[in-house]
Amino acid sequence: MAITGVLRPGHAQIRVLDLEESVKWYTDVMGLKPMGRDAQGRAYFKTRAERDHNSVVLRQADQAGLDFFGFKVLDKATLDDLEQKLQAFGVKTERIPAGEMLETGERVRFNVPTGHTIELYAEKTNVGNATGCLNPEVDVIDTPGITPIRMDHCLLYGGDLDGTKELFEKVLGFNLVERVKLEDGKTDLGIWLTCSAKAHDIAFVRHAEDSKLHHVSFQLSSWEQVLRAADIMSKNRVSIDVSPTRHGVTNGTTIYFFDPSGNRLETFCGGYDHYPDMEPITWTWDEVGAGIFYHNRKLNDAFLSVVT
Repeated sequence: MAITGVLRPGHAQIRVLDLEESVKWYTDVMGLKPMGRDAQGRAYFKTRAERDHNSVVLRQADQAGLDFFGFKVLDKATLDDLEQKLQAFGVKTERIPAGEMLETGERVRFNVPTGHTIELYAEKTNVGNATGCLNPEVDVIDTPGITPIRMDHCLLYGGDLDGTKELFEKVLGFNLVERVKLEDGKTDLGIWLTCSAKAHDIAFVRHAEDSKLHHVSFQLSSWEQVLRAADIMSKNRVSIDVSPTRHGVTNGTTIYFFDPSGNRLETFCGGYDHYPDMEPITWTWDEVGAGIFYHNRKLNDAFLSVVT
């Protein structure tokens, strides 16, 4: 599939309660690479395999959560075209000037019907990855921390899933990959969307409050790396929400845990490839337990309800 519009998730700005504590934790435990700070005091990080300058931005605030989630698009012409399509769809957009974020070009910012702030951008400085592009080694080994491959996706909570799904599909060109239905068999409880061939690049769950973050997710290369991540979490006394297991939805293997501010994060691997000609997978309410946690087929109330 030729990707000609929205390419991939590009950055997440996460609110933390103690910036210095969080910088140390995201460096030492997560194994992210610090990439500097800006005039606002925000701290920037990237993962080992990402080539762009940053993907995780930390901002100190009084309340944990997500400020915005950004997607990289193909080029400036695509950025302009998508902004025009958003406006024609009735969405108010804002242009954020180049340089407002470190090493990042002009951004188009807008709110989706669930209340979340989404950004599109075309340019971010390419600083290379940990192995390089000429005769590279297969992987980076024996590094401190979890050291994920990339910042991969997020799951967001809000009320208007139908409007958000329509915007992502009709305007941004995403495809619906999976969905979970409520008891009536008609209403979506959750939707998983992709702009690529991945099982998902963003997901939404229906919730009474808008603009909530469930988790930001980081990809690992194997089940063994997921188990290694669990060991690192235990050694560092990280608060683990859900121990290593498998999802029915997307088929990914996973751990859910919290950063020092209470933001839920995920490390995962696996999942299947999705292409536009594939029919979306549907999970019915009577099997939602298996959809979320395939091994024990039971819902975890705290997992569903705790958000920032």
